[in-house]
Amino acid sequence: MASMELTQVGSLTKELKDKEAGQQFPRVNQDTRLDFRVLDLRTPANHGIFRIQSQVGITFRQFLVSEDFVEIHTPKLLAGASEGGSAVFKLDYKGQPACLAQSPQLHKQMAICGDFKRVFEVGPVFRAEDSYTHRHLCEFTGLDVEMEIKKHYSELMDMVDRLFVTIFDSLNERCKKELEAVGKQYLFEPLKYKPNTLRLTFEEGVQMLKDAGMEVDPLGDLNTEAERKLGQLVLEKYDTEFYILHRYPLAVRPFYTMPCYDNPLYSNSFDVFIRGEEIISGAQRVHEPELLAERSKACGIDLKTISSYLDSFRYGVPLHGGFGAGLERVVMLFCGLGNIRKTSVFPRDPRRIVP
Repeated sequence: MASMELTQVGSLTKELKDKEAGQQFPRVNQDTRLDFRVLDLRTPANHGIFRIQSQVGITFRQFLVSEDFVEIHTPKLLAGASEGGSAVFKLDYKGQPACLAQSPQLHKQMAICGDFKRVFEVGPVFRAEDSYTHRHLCEFTGLDVEMEIKKHYSELMDMVDRLFVTIFDSLNERCKKELEAVGKQYLFEPLKYKPNTLRLTFEEGVQMLKDAGMEVDPLGDLNTEAERKLGQLVLEKYDTEFYILHRYPLAVRPFYTMPCYDNPLYSNSFDVFIRGEEIISGAQRVHEPELLAERSKACGIDLKTISSYLDSFRYGVPLHGGFGAGLERVVMLFCGLGNIRKTSVFPRDPRRIVP
């Protein structure tokens, strides 16, 4: 076994050196690359990927700080389940059942309850995913935002629009050399996006799909195939690969999502897409404690498991909302890489916990 591993290492090292000398790019399968990740990271393309990722994080922070947001750090050890879901890593916490946080969702809302007007967090997120796909990881870096709303949840979409257009502009301006290095190994077209991001309602998106001959449930969620198809249709009609889809059906959103005032079948929520894949999910949150408890019960959540969260709303809280994105997925889709493992330094998925 040791001899075989040394042979693999030697072969990979030689191919990497050949690449640096300008010869043919290495053809090494992904599992081998990840098994010997330290060697794989030596390529110019990988250096480019993670410098681009670094720039995303830098711009994310700088933009939000300039908008008077406060960076916070919420706990990753939680009692019970993070948001009442089942896909959690369970553990024993000094004799008490606990889990790793699926997101900072509940605590960033509690920060708003504590009169922080605007908060954000960059930190680890843990999902006990069984999905072995090109876009899912069991641990990734979350980019999370929560903010007070003055009048309408469109303020959240305004923030997403300005934030991510700023990030994309920054990458195109500051990471030209890195994008070129990535493009030499992984061919991709530059992302098409507009200064003012396109917004479509969920109903408009469903109608576009129906007009194209695809049947979708008007009150259900979009599956991966429908999302990709809609991305193609949007590109053809509006010449953009970055857009916002809002007013999702309430039934497919989390319990803390605010229903639409004019039609309770829909919600004040949105997803954001790059190249036909979702990268951001956001919404106005329920801020009324009675409605929040009612929504929790309707979604099958034991109120005892989120009692401290519910109690924080009884002291008064402003209209608020937020959104979250995965750093690795943002970079994967911006660079058209096709697999999220390429944008995680040492990825963790359902089959991998080393190196």
